[in-house]
Amino acid sequence: MIRTVCEHDTQAITNIYNHYILNSVATFETNVITSADMAQRIEQVQNAGFPWFVAHNAQGDVIGYAYANTWKARLAYRFTVEITVYVDQSCAQKGTGSKLYSALFAQLRESDIRTVIGCITLPNIASERLHEKFAMEKVGHFKDVGFKFDQWLDVGFWQGTLK
Repeated sequence: MIRTVCEHDTQAITNIYNHYILNSVATFETNVITSADMAQRIEQVQNAGFPWFVAHNAQGDVIGYAYANTWKARLAYRFTVEITVYVDQSCAQKGTGSKLYSALFAQLRESDIRTVIGCITLPNIASERLHEKFAMEKVGHFKDVGFKFDQWLDVGFWQGTLK
């Protein structure tokens, strides 16, 4: 099930994200964050008027999340957002990311947002396919812009138009 994030989801979201910090190049953050850090991030997204959704299983456990956030601070970018999705490793590639993006895109289509941008550490075939499933296309590739786990990493940008 997909629903809007609640305050009591913060620790579960933090746990999911910290797994990626410690074990993946999907995020370029290198230090784990606290639940308070995540609560601030959720609040910032919500205060900006953007959606943040969580997926939960039948037991009510949060198994993933997706949100939209400001792409750039300049006013001319106000109709463009960066989108993000993370799924608990136990649920990876079982459709949770697609369900989250479906809810996120539906909400964004009802707003003034016209363009969505996804940033993907490359290679990441699963994430690339997820973004392309939502009619996003690769529009940029930056080589060796991140350094994590003793390796240089590339980043690709996927763009989609909602309207």
